[in-house]
Amino acid sequence: MSEATPTGPHGYSAEKQALLARLKRVEGQVRGIARMVDEDTYCIDVLTQISAANKALQAVAVGLLEDHLRHCVMQAAADGNADEKIKEATAAIARLVKS
Repeated sequence: MSEATPTGPHGYSAEKQALLARLKRVEGQVRGIARMVDEDTYCIDVLTQISAANKALQAVAVGLLEDHLRHCVMQAAADGNADEKIKEATAAIARLVKS
């Protein structure tokens, strides 16, 4: 994180426990994929699980982005300085679209 990254309560703070639970499930999926490779599971089955893990991470990312828009961008707009937060969100969206 850069020095300009805000600290303190973020948009996802209210959903932090649910977010952590989702990430733990993704972590479990990834461990399961490693186990599948270790056990020489059929390639297509491994790829199917990788796809599922990617979709789960994307869902987390979209949720975080929504929280960012609802919390950080809306607050910046209310304060009259939304431009920087909109640029930041646009860059995050661009990174998500590339992946």
